[in-house]
Amino acid sequence: MANISDLILQQVKAAAGNVQIPANVQNTVLNGLSESILGSLTQTATKAGGLDQIKSLLTGQSSAASSPITALAGKLFTNNILSKLNLGSVLNSSLSGLIPQIFGGLSNIIKDQDGDGDVDLNDILITLKGGKGSSLLGAATSILGSFLKK
Repeated sequence: MANISDLILQQVKAAAGNVQIPANVQNTVLNGLSESILGSLTQTATKAGGLDQIKSLLTGQSSAASSPITALAGKLFTNNILSKLNLGSVLNSSLSGLIPQIFGGLSNIIKDQDGDGDVDLNDILITLKGGKGSSLLGAATSILGSFLKK
């Protein structure tokens, strides 16, 4: 069963496939991207209107390139990872540019999971919980529990 961290890491690996990341820092970079994406979602979820922003981003209603969630992920990645690795501005730019692609990949896997004919917060939570049909409350409890453990 995939969870939110697994889904994010899958998208990170897919997006980073064409970028030449030095082998000695590859795991740090990939994990840093994953943690930055998850961190931006977690921080956004705790703000007023944050769940609506996440829904809009993950259902494709708003552009990942201009989303404040994407901008936050970029800031977290730059501050927590890139600033410590000294990879050079070209590689840093390439790696930061993956973040909108990663969010785009996540939005591509969000589908109508509960069969009600639309993609909504319940579908996002079911997908992030692992694609199993379940109640909104059960999925939210599980996901929020994983956020709070971080």
